[in-house]
Amino acid sequence: MQHIEQYHQSFLNYLEGFVVDKEPNNLYAPINYILKLGGKRLRPILTLMTAEAFNEEANKALNAALSVEVFHNFSLVHDDIMDDAPLRRGKKTVHENWDLNTGILSGDAMLIMAYQLFENYEPITFQALAKLFSKTALEVCEGQQYDIDFETRDDVTIAEYLKMIEYKTAVLVGAAMKMGAIVAKASEEDQNTIYNFGRYLGIAFQLQDDYLDAFGNPETFGKQVGGDILENKKTYLYLKTLELGSKENKVELLSSINDSSISNDDKVSAVKILFDVSGASKATLNAVKDYTNKAFGILKSLDIPEEKKAMLQNFGENLMNRRV
Repeated sequence: MQHIEQYHQSFLNYLEGFVVDKEPNNLYAPINYILKLGGKRLRPILTLMTAEAFNEEANKALNAALSVEVFHNFSLVHDDIMDDAPLRRGKKTVHENWDLNTGILSGDAMLIMAYQLFENYEPITFQALAKLFSKTALEVCEGQQYDIDFETRDDVTIAEYLKMIEYKTAVLVGAAMKMGAIVAKASEEDQNTIYNFGRYLGIAFQLQDDYLDAFGNPETFGKQVGGDILENKKTYLYLKTLELGSKENKVELLSSINDSSISNDDKVSAVKILFDVSGASKATLNAVKDYTNKAFGILKSLDIPEEKKAMLQNFGENLMNRRV
């Protein structure tokens, strides 16, 4: 298998040919903007890696990889509108750089473009990819709705939260890997196994993202640090503080979250202290490790050469230890 950086560069080269100026400019310029903003390109890299793990040339999976990335960025454009987020990857979000209507319409176009990319495959592969994509896209929407619902609920459980991040984030990671397996014509059993590997990796990734939202460096994290706190998101950190914290910790957490008289910076600082003293921050990092290890356990049962398993495991370990 290639080195991860080679997959990354191969994908960026293909993306460059996709991101071209077209008319009407006010529809396509925002699409090009979000696709060029950077990011880890985690999902398309996994698609390419998986195809090669199952003995297919990585470049045969480039259209599937690009579809996943276009869909992912479509979801970010609309999520940012719903969250009224000012920054994405350290730059203005699409709706801030243009306006709400442009963000909505450009996002809609991206969803259609993501489907179009499957047309480059033969009918049987097209059907399998489109079926998986439709299921995954709907689950992502369900996850986003759960996330919105949780903002106004005071009884969210950790099990409910884990289901939400599975749908909102993890299923797309699993689908990205399964798409690589579909393109490689792997067995259905292997397709489902690699999907579950990606799904567990995706849960670990989102839990790490929750942690970094509170404790990350704003210059490298690329989003507003403390954004989840200010939006009253019932993250794993928040829920674990309620579970593990003292009675005083719980009272102080709810008081800080609902106190409109203090500045945003003071609110974020106060809540982060509670995440630490309650043990929630440590518990979150432990959960990241646990879900990553679950993914590695599944990887062992996959019928691929050991060096390919090692490459996938190394990728997962890097995700677990990331700080951006």
